[in-house]
Amino acid sequence: MKFGIDRLLEEPDLRKPLAGKRVALLAHPASVTADLTHSLDALANLPDIKLSAAFGPQHGLRGDKQDNMMESLDFIDPILGIPVFSLYGEVRRPTDTMMDTFDVLLVDLQDLGCRIYTFITTLRYVLEAAAKHGKSVWILDRPNPAGRPVEGLTLHPGWESFVGAGAMPMRHGLTMGELANWFINTIKLDVDCRVITMQGWQPEAAPGYGWPLGERTWINPSPNAPNLWMTRCYAGTVMLEGTTLSEGRGTTRPLELFGAPDIDARSLIKTMFDLAPQWLTGCRVRECWFEPTFHKYAGQLCSGVQIHVEDTSYNHNAFQPWRLQTLAFKAIRLQQPDYPLWRDFPYEYELGRLAIDVINGSPLLREWADDSGANPADLDTLALVDERAWEEERRNFLLY
Repeated sequence: MKFGIDRLLEEPDLRKPLAGKRVALLAHPASVTADLTHSLDALANLPDIKLSAAFGPQHGLRGDKQDNMMESLDFIDPILGIPVFSLYGEVRRPTDTMMDTFDVLLVDLQDLGCRIYTFITTLRYVLEAAAKHGKSVWILDRPNPAGRPVEGLTLHPGWESFVGAGAMPMRHGLTMGELANWFINTIKLDVDCRVITMQGWQPEAAPGYGWPLGERTWINPSPNAPNLWMTRCYAGTVMLEGTTLSEGRGTTRPLELFGAPDIDARSLIKTMFDLAPQWLTGCRVRECWFEPTFHKYAGQLCSGVQIHVEDTSYNHNAFQPWRLQTLAFKAIRLQQPDYPLWRDFPYEYELGRLAIDVINGSPLLREWADDSGANPADLDTLALVDERAWEEERRNFLLY
């Protein structure tokens, strides 16, 4: 199969509208071609492309920041001599000065298929800026490695943030090109936007179910996205960022496991199966022990749970990472009602709101977990309404 960047490089006719235009690229470490050349370098080698600027999202153009909420600086590319602007530094929306450096912006970002992933919000911001300044945006489309399944509550009005770009559920099932069209339609943007589609993407094909496993190399789009398995779990495990539980940062399997020194993982798993075994299908969960080298509980031995989605037990359409993780929260609440589960800190520039609520786009999940009288069926009822509505809404924007 071919990604959008590969088609742009291989098909001169696709590039003809760029002739004589100043071209900028928004990219990150996973923005590579089939032969693993970074997209910025590949475009710079084309004689008919005039690169005038580049942009980097969270974690940087080449990947200079390891952790969340670590800002990047603007700089001049030492080889190309063009400005490289950070959209995760002093600003998160491109400024007028930045927008004046190009005519067409190419967006080549590998997404993870989860609303919380900030590249989605950056996409929205550059589309809005392009509409304001009369610029063109081309999306060089890439696979959604989490595939087409939909899961989670929809973000509520008023809960938009840098980790919540719009009213979609946690796991949206769209590509960046499809999301761009959805943003344009939903926000009513008047912008010249073109999607360079992939060729041969089959999101339902085993064994990758969204990612062309065995055909394309996985490059971390962010430092703690080391493999496809993390991507499958991420729509659930990302919520751990809003809790005191470790999400495995500081280990070799971040966002595939969770735990803390003061929980009993074996008992937790049993309670989860007692509460809602149907929420644990499509994967295997295992008691484990880990000691983070940095981040939460650095140097402390944690009792943990690892989610396994890499073997033949994985069922793509049955696996529900968002429900699995919420079930863990409920089980902890039942076992230790006073456990300090929710982490209170400034999360992605949001002040005065609990991080878990910012992540979920409303307080509903936290309130369900904290309510001793609420059961899994109650949350299922809420989520199913949102999931079915989103499946219907997104239908008009599917390109594959």
